[in-house]
Amino acid sequence: MSDSATLPIPSAPSPGAPHYTAPSVELLNARPAELVWLDEQSSPHTAAAYRRDVSHFARALGIKTVEAFRLVKRAAVVEWVKQMREAKARPRTIRRRLSALSSLFSYLVDAEVVHINPVREIKRPKVDRRRGTTRAFSQREARRLLDAPDPGTLRGLRDRAVLSVGLQVGARRAEIAALAVRDLATNAGYPELRFVVKGDGTLGVTINSQTAQRISDYLAAAGHGDDLDGPLFRPLPRRRCDPRPARAMHPCTVDRILRRYARAIGIFRGYSAHSMRATFITTALENGANLEDVQRDVGHADPSTTKLYDRRGRNHERSAAFFAVY
Repeated sequence: MSDSATLPIPSAPSPGAPHYTAPSVELLNARPAELVWLDEQSSPHTAAAYRRDVSHFARALGIKTVEAFRLVKRAAVVEWVKQMREAKARPRTIRRRLSALSSLFSYLVDAEVVHINPVREIKRPKVDRRRGTTRAFSQREARRLLDAPDPGTLRGLRDRAVLSVGLQVGARRAEIAALAVRDLATNAGYPELRFVVKGDGTLGVTINSQTAQRISDYLAAAGHGDDLDGPLFRPLPRRRCDPRPARAMHPCTVDRILRRYARAIGIFRGYSAHSMRATFITTALENGANLEDVQRDVGHADPSTTKLYDRRGRNHERSAAFFAVY
């Protein structure tokens, strides 16, 4: 990417891409600071999210060159926030986008590419930090979701195992998609899943026997249980003789799997793959698990983050609306 390259920031080829060759020191030294900032993100999912948010800013303001981007002043950011509010963007979305843009400009200031961070003094929308907005399924809905896939098909076995890891382990969709076969292990006699979590760390989580059995049933039917370094959850095979290496499931597929079975049981909106995580946290706490244990198993650094997913405080059956009967 040269200084005249356009925004949004383009993707660089990955080491596993065809015809990839390592760049020379000269090319690396000429690499724009914006791309180096992305390269330094520990998680590819964080980098992708940052790229989307910065690209949203560039498109909204008609910024097409790096030179123009580096001339951005506070007025441009204020106009961006105004546009987002007029478009009814959620306060959390606005805060997240501002955070991404501020992170980039802070990096550019440290790299002495620009003199000021125009986002630093921008007032962020207030959000309720005591309670998250992710919907949780009821325990009855979760049970129906787990029963919905057909265990007589490979798709059904795979999807039931995926839903079980989401609803009964609380893993994020990216963590589910990144699992390798060897990540299903035994620790002190208990089945365990090992995840790569946010911040490029690893987390071993003891899982219940239901989830372990569902994964084992899927592996037995899929036939790749001995491919320890290969991906655990895979796209459904199209041809048995396909010579290409096994591919991991894309995180978006986890959303599609949940959507398929949510619709099958009559739930059509108001949820995402993250709802499985909220459901796990709420159900575990409701059934007597300690907050600290739940926090550890979902990989949160702070218990206040775990509390954001706890939906126990709202008893829908005691809603005042049910007492206003005419």
